[in-house]
Amino acid sequence: MIVKWVDLENYRNYRHVFFELSPTLNVFVGENGQGKTNALESIFYLGIGKSHRTVRDYELIQFGETRSTLKTLVEHEIRNYQLEIQIEENVGKKAWINHAPYKKMSDYIGHLQVVLFSPEDLQLLKGSPALRRRFLDIEIGQSQPTYLYHLALYNKTLQQRNRFLKSHNIDESLLDVLDEQLSIHGSYILLKRIDFFKDLNHIASSLYEKIAYQKEKLNIKYDSSLRIDDAYLYSFTIHEFQEALYTGLQKQRKQDIHQCITTIGPHRDDLLFYLNEKDAKKYGSQGQQRTIALSLRLAEIELLYKLSREYPVLLLDDVLSELDDDRQKNLLLSMTEKVQTILTTTSWSSLADYFRMAPKLYKVDSGILTSEG
Repeated sequence: MIVKWVDLENYRNYRHVFFELSPTLNVFVGENGQGKTNALESIFYLGIGKSHRTVRDYELIQFGETRSTLKTLVEHEIRNYQLEIQIEENVGKKAWINHAPYKKMSDYIGHLQVVLFSPEDLQLLKGSPALRRRFLDIEIGQSQPTYLYHLALYNKTLQQRNRFLKSHNIDESLLDVLDEQLSIHGSYILLKRIDFFKDLNHIASSLYEKIAYQKEKLNIKYDSSLRIDDAYLYSFTIHEFQEALYTGLQKQRKQDIHQCITTIGPHRDDLLFYLNEKDAKKYGSQGQQRTIALSLRLAEIELLYKLSREYPVLLLDDVLSELDDDRQKNLLLSMTEKVQTILTTTSWSSLADYFRMAPKLYKVDSGILTSEG
């Protein structure tokens, strides 16, 4: 898929900007704080319906305004889609596809698939489990909208259960109903996560071996709060997940009531990373952790292609300067020959020699884009 153009109004530091994109390589050059990452973020937002930098949509609206509008045209092999998201202060966001309104973002997401690689990706390893769950949810949701449907209902039921656990009048029959609903939606989430994870582990491990300094074996483990042995977890059916989750919720009920929170389910799961069977989060060097993060992002591209038969759009937010090894740069840049790539940098001249193609080049200065090639 290819992003043909982007139109932004009252978005971050852009009053109004329209820019066209090359189907191959696009570069936004500018000093820090001028808006080049904002342009990249807008494309991510048009694909995911969320920012990678803030959870508060109203922060995307230009200061002094009450509404922001983002539009793009996405070219697929079969047909084109014009996407639009409008963010309004104190109202929320609305989405359109080919001028038709979409009430559910889960139905909107997937029409523009993106993979973002940024300097903050080290937090995938070093950060909280919530970041790694979000990583899974975004990537699975882009290619399987039904996953987002079940995820939304699971989270809604989870909030209801947690509120109920905090009340002083516990009706166990109502807890039974909530546990059943959590099990139905949670089992679907677990099934899709495990399917995605198995491919992710295989592809990322293979990529890591290609770019690691030493012969190290990367292994990723899905750490389930259900505490099921890996040999069984990775082969469970949706019905087995549903039964295991319901049974687990029943067993944890007294503890959940005591702690006033749901202590088991996919919302408590995590990804663990091992290098030669040692915890990479604890014992891995920053270079090793960066290589793992790079391997994960490259694996995402291949997995999204496997699931949708189209390559996603690759967004590189000033990351090439973070890679001090030519093998890492060359592997990443070899991927740019397969996919539409949009990158930001403070200096194009320092990167130009790595690319075989001439880019569509934009200079960014105080929210103003100037085409330079």
